[in-house]
Amino acid sequence: MLKTHCILCESEDLSLINLEDKYYYCNQCGLIFIERDALPNKKTELKNYQKHENTHDNDGYVNMFEDFYETLIKEHIDGIKNVLEYGCGPGPVLADILQNKGLDCVKYDPFFFPERGYINKKYDLITSTEVFEHFVNPKKEINGLIKLMKAGSFLAIMTLFHPGVEKFKDWWYRRDQTHVVFYNLKTFQYIEKKYFLKILKTDEERLVLLQKTK
Repeated sequence: MLKTHCILCESEDLSLINLEDKYYYCNQCGLIFIERDALPNKKTELKNYQKHENTHDNDGYVNMFEDFYETLIKEHIDGIKNVLEYGCGPGPVLADILQNKGLDCVKYDPFFFPERGYINKKYDLITSTEVFEHFVNPKKEINGLIKLMKAGSFLAIMTLFHPGVEKFKDWWYRRDQTHVVFYNLKTFQYIEKKYFLKILKTDEERLVLLQKTK
């Protein structure tokens, strides 16, 4: 048995994926996470994020968020008034899209919009796109998000689902050094049960919409 535990469900039933860095696969919740010694420092993270062309000038980036809205959010829009865009990055394109739909959108990003006033209210919708894979402590982060959700509210997530242990070695998405934790459908099914959520929709590839049941 490995002398560590899953950073999400705390299970000790882990399998080692020994690449240039060590990764662990949790047999209970399906999470894959990198060893702590390989985590990037904050300076490295910021430098990497500043390279991204995540602005309204990037048509592909804007279209990605329009699709995200159409796929996960649009059909529930009538029940949504306020939104937290969690991990919005330097160019908060999704927040702007949601505001243009008439929603009151609060932005938070630990590097670019670090004000923590967002914790003083609860939300009808929390969006988090290309963020979950950066969580050093996903259990803490998810707990924090759940506390900000009203009963019946939504959590809309975009993060690429990992392809399993056998294909993980050659998977391009893990090669970004700020991507340190990876999920699949099994992981979100664990999250669903643990936090009184219900999976309303998922493409089982990168999108999942959950609703808080109580």
